[in-house]
Amino acid sequence: MMGTDPTPSGLLDFREMTGEGKVVCVTGASGFIASWLVKLLLQRRYTVHATVRSLDDPKKTQHLLALDGAKERLSLFEANLTEEGSFESAVNGCECVFHMASPVIPSVSVSDPKAQFLDPAVKGTLNVLKSAAKVSSLKRVVLTSSMTAVMFRVEPREFGAVVDETWFSDPKTCEQKKLWYPLSKTLGEDAGVTFCKEKGLDLVVINPGFVIGPLLQPTLNTTSEWVMGLIVTGKEIFPDGIYRLVDVRDVANAHILAFENPQANGRYCVVGVVTRSYEIMKILNKHYPVLGHSERYKDGYCGEPVPYTVSRAKAESLGVDFTPLEVLCALTP
Repeated sequence: MMGTDPTPSGLLDFREMTGEGKVVCVTGASGFIASWLVKLLLQRRYTVHATVRSLDDPKKTQHLLALDGAKERLSLFEANLTEEGSFESAVNGCECVFHMASPVIPSVSVSDPKAQFLDPAVKGTLNVLKSAAKVSSLKRVVLTSSMTAVMFRVEPREFGAVVDETWFSDPKTCEQKKLWYPLSKTLGEDAGVTFCKEKGLDLVVINPGFVIGPLLQPTLNTTSEWVMGLIVTGKEIFPDGIYRLVDVRDVANAHILAFENPQANGRYCVVGVVTRSYEIMKILNKHYPVLGHSERYKDGYCGEPVPYTVSRAKAESLGVDFTPLEVLCALTP
């Protein structure tokens, strides 16, 4: 999760490519995935308009301003998801808007799901898109959704099922189970798709799994904090011990490819591998034996196969070359 910044085998060398002369916007730019997107866009020589909640918060801005190329081609804008019109300056003159700003996965109990998750996800998406729709230079919107907007259907998942882009989470099921983050991502994606169809905007949706990898921002985001807990204490993030993992750089790469590929369309499930926690720990034991994980994670431990997989076919057709699990986990600490 933390450490050096090696380029994994599956990641393209962006410095060999160019976005020279192109202006794009990244909302929620201080976040885990968004920070990497800004970094890779700058490496490709794009000019980036990046929005943050507060220009006065160095934890949201300093790591972005320190990126290579930031001095020449990065502009920061203050914007609030729930404030209509606050994104207009940031999207002005852009060819693409990468809408990544969203409420984060809850680490504590949710007291007001509408205010904490649903309104920022839905109204925030519409606020950004309303501003984007006014921009004559706009060619495409790339919306960051989530695999949680894919997985929670009404019907039970059969053992051995292959999850793909045709799967959609059911809002009523999410609400009944109080799955507020999946509900917010589901409703936010639905609102974005509906608005773009009505306004004739070209929209591509990225649905990442559980994103891990090295940090650029100075603070632990929620998913990284959970991974640290798994590594240090063995505490499961998910009760079933099943993880839909993907490298943060692969996700950022997928966003750029979704803009640059004229044939990109619809939604893309971006999951490198579905695995169990003991497979993750076995790799960590191999590379970091000093961590001293319990006996049940050693090579002799025999676990059940994962009950489903996520199709990589459409993402790979876009050009995403996923980082292997062994490489991803070896780089995580």
